[in-house]
Amino acid sequence: MRRRLAGMLRKAVASVLLLPGAGLAGAQALAVMPISVALLPGQKATSLTVVNKGQTATSVQIRVYGWSQSDGDDHLVASDIVMASPPIATIAPNASQTIRVVLRRSPEGEEETYRIILDQLPPPPEPGVVHVVLRMSIPIFAEPHGPVPSRLTFHLEKQGENTFLVASNTGDTHETLRDMKLALSDGTSVEVKAHGSPYILAGATRRWPLVSGDTLPAHPALRVSAQGVSGAIHQQVALADNF
Repeated sequence: MRRRLAGMLRKAVASVLLLPGAGLAGAQALAVMPISVALLPGQKATSLTVVNKGQTATSVQIRVYGWSQSDGDDHLVASDIVMASPPIATIAPNASQTIRVVLRRSPEGEEETYRIILDQLPPPPEPGVVHVVLRMSIPIFAEPHGPVPSRLTFHLEKQGENTFLVASNTGDTHETLRDMKLALSDGTSVEVKAHGSPYILAGATRRWPLVSGDTLPAHPALRVSAQGVSGAIHQQVALADNF
């Protein structure tokens, strides 16, 4: 079943869900290490550690999904290529649980991407109490033998009255864009709504709207800068045919 990714992991916690009720119970303090996983060429297994820093035992459900991007969105599809064990675990207070992750076949051609979703299971209901539960989303990058590095290109395009910065990754591995900035040739900053995940997966395209695209010059000369997987990115931004 295809699912749109509800949120991306930031400092190990992707989202906090509040269940109906009048009061608020203390949230379990869960953490996971590492917060992303890279399986090197030929590597078939690794592990995660989930730590319960709370004062009561808590249970988590662990599921694995194939992760793709299309139309600028992240999508999750149930997958049996990566297995996580155990599928459900109860963790005592101030204790940890090791989650074993196994890749059943090596990727071919380009990097394969998955996500491990860890859902904290709510405790039995209590009248008048709201329990806070956590969802954690851990990216997994399975590298093929001899991967081609990511290859990013940027251009501006118009869709109706809106202007978008578009990034395309034609390489065989993912790229990240953090602290992305856009500027005219004279140094004037152009604000971009750089929302959502910082990842651009192999073969994917991402679009971000410009805040004031209608104020740009007729044929703007723009440069984009960001922090990527291998360091700083600085590139000229091309103009689409419809610009």
